[in-house]
Amino acid sequence: MKTVVETHLPNDEAPIEWAVSADGIVYTAQIPIREDGSIETGDIEAQADLTFSNLKRSLEAAGGTLEDVTQVLVYLTGKEHFQGMNAVYRRYFAKPYPNRATVIVAGLMVPGAVIEIVAYAHLGR
Repeated sequence: MKTVVETHLPNDEAPIEWAVSADGIVYTAQIPIREDGSIETGDIEAQADLTFSNLKRSLEAAGGTLEDVTQVLVYLTGKEHFQGMNAVYRRYFAKPYPNRATVIVAGLMVPGAVIEIVAYAHLGR
Protein backbone atom coordinates (compact mmCIF):
# COMPACT_ATOMS: atom_id res chain seq x y z
CA MET A 1 0.00 0.00 0.00
CA LYS A 2 1.34 3.41 -0.91
CA THR A 3 1.45 6.34 1.47
CA VAL A 4 1.68 9.99 0.45
CA VAL A 5 4.70 11.78 1.90
CA GLU A 6 3.59 15.20 3.12
CA THR A 7 6.26 17.48 1.64
CA HIS A 8 4.31 20.75 1.89
CA LEU A 9 5.32 21.57 -1.68
CA PRO A 10 2.50 23.03 -3.75
CA ASN A 11 0.72 20.89 -6.33
CA ASP A 12 -2.41 23.00 -6.87
CA GLU A 13 -4.56 21.14 -9.34
CA ALA A 14 -1.93 18.85 -10.83
CA PRO A 15 -2.81 15.17 -10.38
CA ILE A 16 0.51 14.40 -8.69
CA GLU A 17 2.14 13.78 -5.34
CA TRP A 18 5.71 14.97 -4.84
CA ALA A 19 6.60 11.74 -3.05
CA VAL A 20 4.98 8.47 -2.10
CA SER A 21 6.33 5.52 -0.19
CA ALA A 22 5.55 1.83 -0.31
CA ASP A 23 7.29 -1.08 1.40
CA GLY A 24 10.16 1.11 2.62
CA ILE A 25 10.87 2.70 -0.77
CA VAL A 26 10.30 6.38 -1.52
CA TYR A 27 9.39 7.33 -5.08
CA THR A 28 9.74 11.00 -5.93
CA ALA A 29 10.04 13.44 -8.81
CA GLN A 30 11.25 16.98 -8.22
CA ILE A 31 11.47 20.26 -10.11
CA PRO A 32 12.81 23.69 -9.14
CA ILE A 33 9.57 24.77 -7.43
CA ARG A 34 9.47 27.09 -4.45
CA GLU A 35 7.08 26.74 -1.51
CA ASP A 36 4.95 29.56 -2.91
CA GLY A 37 4.48 27.63 -6.18
CA SER A 38 6.76 29.81 -8.29
CA ILE A 39 9.47 28.23 -10.42
CA GLU A 40 13.15 29.09 -10.15
CA THR A 41 14.08 30.12 -13.70
CA GLY A 42 17.65 31.19 -13.04
CA ASP A 43 20.80 29.41 -14.14
CA ILE A 44 21.27 25.66 -13.82
CA GLU A 45 23.06 25.96 -10.49
CA ALA A 46 20.12 27.80 -8.90
CA GLN A 47 17.59 25.42 -10.43
CA ALA A 48 19.55 22.29 -9.50
CA ASP A 49 20.11 23.52 -5.95
CA LEU A 50 16.39 24.07 -5.39
CA THR A 51 15.50 20.75 -7.06
CA PHE A 52 17.92 18.73 -4.92
CA SER A 53 16.89 20.71 -1.85
CA ASN A 54 13.29 19.67 -2.56
CA LEU A 55 14.47 16.06 -2.84
CA LYS A 56 16.23 16.31 0.52
CA ARG A 57 13.13 17.83 2.08
CA SER A 58 10.88 15.11 0.68
CA LEU A 59 13.15 12.35 1.95
CA GLU A 60 13.34 13.89 5.41
CA ALA A 61 9.53 14.12 5.46
CA ALA A 62 9.48 10.37 4.73
CA GLY A 63 11.93 9.67 7.55
CA GLY A 64 14.99 9.26 5.33
CA THR A 65 18.07 11.10 4.14
CA LEU A 66 19.96 11.58 0.90
CA GLU A 67 22.11 8.62 1.93
CA ASP A 68 19.06 6.41 1.35
CA VAL A 69 18.85 7.35 -2.34
CA THR A 70 19.62 4.39 -4.58
CA GLN A 71 18.91 5.86 -8.02
CA VAL A 72 18.56 9.30 -9.58
CA LEU A 73 17.32 10.05 -13.08
CA VAL A 74 18.20 13.58 -14.20
CA TYR A 75 16.42 15.26 -17.10
CA LEU A 76 18.08 18.37 -18.55
CA THR A 77 16.92 20.52 -21.46
CA GLY A 78 20.44 20.88 -22.86
CA LYS A 79 23.88 19.33 -22.49
CA GLU A 80 25.25 22.77 -21.62
CA HIS A 81 23.56 22.31 -18.21
CA PHE A 82 25.40 19.08 -17.38
CA GLN A 83 28.52 20.51 -15.72
CA GLY A 84 26.56 22.95 -13.56
CA MET A 85 24.13 20.22 -12.49
CA ASN A 86 27.04 17.91 -11.69
CA ALA A 87 28.69 20.57 -9.50
CA VAL A 88 25.49 20.94 -7.46
CA TYR A 89 24.93 17.16 -7.40
CA ARG A 90 28.31 16.71 -5.68
CA ARG A 91 27.19 19.05 -2.87
CA TYR A 92 24.20 16.82 -2.12
CA PHE A 93 25.67 13.33 -2.63
CA ALA A 94 28.88 11.66 -1.52
CA LYS A 95 30.48 8.31 -2.31
CA PRO A 96 29.12 5.79 -2.74
CA TYR A 97 26.94 7.76 -5.15
CA PRO A 98 23.48 6.58 -6.13
CA ASN A 99 23.12 4.94 -9.51
CA ARG A 100 22.37 7.75 -11.99
CA ALA A 101 21.32 8.40 -15.54
CA THR A 102 21.25 11.84 -17.16
CA VAL A 103 19.04 12.40 -20.18
CA ILE A 104 18.84 15.42 -22.47
CA VAL A 105 15.22 16.17 -23.40
CA ALA A 106 13.57 18.56 -25.85
CA GLY A 107 11.71 20.32 -23.07
CA LEU A 108 9.94 20.03 -19.74
CA MET A 109 6.28 20.69 -18.99
CA VAL A 110 7.17 23.46 -16.52
CA PRO A 111 7.93 26.73 -18.34
CA GLY A 112 11.42 28.02 -17.51
CA ALA A 113 12.61 24.81 -15.85
CA VAL A 114 15.73 23.19 -17.29
CA ILE A 115 15.94 20.29 -14.81
CA GLU A 116 13.68 17.60 -13.41
CA ILE A 117 14.76 14.61 -11.37
CA VAL A 118 13.24 11.29 -10.45
CA ALA A 119 14.72 9.53 -7.42
CA TYR A 120 14.22 6.29 -5.55
CA ALA A 121 15.28 5.80 -1.95
CA HIS A 122 15.27 2.65 0.14
CA LEU A 123 14.54 3.34 3.78
CA GLY A 124 15.23 -0.23 4.84
CA ARG A 125 11.86 -0.98 6.35
